[in-house]
Amino acid sequence: MDQDEQLLHASSFGAAAVAYAEHRPDYAQAAAHWALEPSPGPRVLDLGAGTGKLTATLVALGAEVIAVEPDPAMLTQLRRSLPAVRALSGSAEAIPLPDASVDAVLAGNAMHWFDMAVAGPEIARVLAPHGILAGLWNLMDDRVEWVSGLARVSGSAAIGPRDTPTSWRSEMAHAHLPKTGAAAWFGSPEQAEFPHEQRRTADSLVATIATRAGVLIMPGQEREATLGRIRAFLASSPETARGEFTLPMLTGVLRVRRL
Repeated sequence: MDQDEQLLHASSFGAAAVAYAEHRPDYAQAAAHWALEPSPGPRVLDLGAGTGKLTATLVALGAEVIAVEPDPAMLTQLRRSLPAVRALSGSAEAIPLPDASVDAVLAGNAMHWFDMAVAGPEIARVLAPHGILAGLWNLMDDRVEWVSGLARVSGSAAIGPRDTPTSWRSEMAHAHLPKTGAAAWFGSPEQAEFPHEQRRTADSLVATIATRAGVLIMPGQEREATLGRIRAFLASSPETARGEFTLPMLTGVLRVRRL
């Protein structure tokens, strides 16, 4: 994906902010706890916070959370759902916080959108000494047969390599590094996965997939065809054809320490 394409994907979510808030899953608490375990203190920045899915998990863990999000519509949803959280307009490349003001920076399904050549030194700037940077990704567990079938039917624009446990580790192993060959600001990565799940119906799972960047930027006819294939698959699968079901998931975490 070139830079223009990446920007198009990254900026696509605002139009679907309400649906994103309603349908996207939260994050496994055990995953957020592991991400924060080596943190030197309780001050946490949720960077690229979206509508606050990870923010809410961090609040539940007792962290002192600040949320930063570039999209105004997403930020509005975050402030509406979590009015007690300090939520600021900003981006990974321009964080509106002082030097060494947080102990950990976490990003939920967002780090792959950051320009780490710029965001790396900016994140390092706001981190306290020995602070932690961690990316979290919610993964559909394609080791389960029907989920694997769903991924095939959906296509990589809807459920891509970073969205499943069979490939997210290799896809995201270097997400903390600049692509330009510039100096790294963080140490060796650690990766871990934690069980997670979400209760869905066929309709709500289609609505969830419809909030993914690759689907949001599709031309209208292509998007409807993709979502139609997904609906047909879910209607034909015994695990998903009737009423509510559990979508088996994992939350994958990439964790690095500031050098």
